[in-house]
Amino acid sequence: MTSAKTAKRLTRILSMLPYVIANPGVSVDDLSERFGYRRKELIDDLNLVFLTGLPGYGPGDLIDASVEDDEVYVDTADYFARPLRLTPPEALALLASGMALTSAGQGPPALESAISKLSSVVAPEAEGGLVVDLKEPEFVGLLRSAVEGNRVVSLTYTALGSGQTTERSVEPWSVFSANGNWYLSAFCRTADAERVFRVDRIRAAAATDEGFVAPAEAPPPEVRYTPGEEDVRTVIGLGPAAHWVAAYYPVEDLGDGKIRFSSSDPAVAARLLLRLGDDAKLVEGDEVAGLLADYRQRIRARYAGD
Repeated sequence: MTSAKTAKRLTRILSMLPYVIANPGVSVDDLSERFGYRRKELIDDLNLVFLTGLPGYGPGDLIDASVEDDEVYVDTADYFARPLRLTPPEALALLASGMALTSAGQGPPALESAISKLSSVVAPEAEGGLVVDLKEPEFVGLLRSAVEGNRVVSLTYTALGSGQTTERSVEPWSVFSANGNWYLSAFCRTADAERVFRVDRIRAAAATDEGFVAPAEAPPPEVRYTPGEEDVRTVIGLGPAAHWVAAYYPVEDLGDGKIRFSSSDPAVAARLLLRLGDDAKLVEGDEVAGLLADYRQRIRARYAGD
């Protein structure tokens, strides 16, 4: 699964690289302002693409990225000089993916235009007969209608982490599909904050007659975790082998290899630390420390018994 943080980073890299290639010697300050970088983030991303390439790994197969006197240069690999040519199976897979997005209600006009052009090349004889339709679970239609009509919805929802079932009143912003599941992005009046709900965890839903004013720019439809005031916050120090945690989970980067990890249940952080072993260290979090010590003791007792 690709996290929202990783997808956002990749999108920024793919936006930044063509600009640097077209403007060799662009300043670090210019790039930082244009693409919303901090200096360290920019250097990290350039280091990520440095010497990236295809098997063979000769000089002509790799990307060279460097900063000289605060000027950024990127020399592309030789294969970038040739236009991309898709095989028929690759083109069909790309077309099906785009059509799946539009079927899920996430297709912007630019994507619909691209699908139309690609379809005319891949399957010109189909004449509208090529269809990709995602099966919609219960409540998706109701929620989508509430989004379009700006109607408040009453939910009975079982949280994935805690297993607790609550009654909620929400202002729905968007309904979307990601990672094989359907989600509702909304303002939760009960929590007084933005929330993303998994549709298959909704036990009951009913649109009310009450309207609401939707925000001019609602957050993008993506799976993300929004910490609440009641959540447990833990500071964790990550070793080199555990840096993937910062990209996989929605955490706050505190610098120097430390992150602030938020969860509704301290057991989530404790189990993560147990999994990471010596590659991570608990810096702050009394509740998590108690659970982690208990988990370790139980594991030692089990092995001692065996």
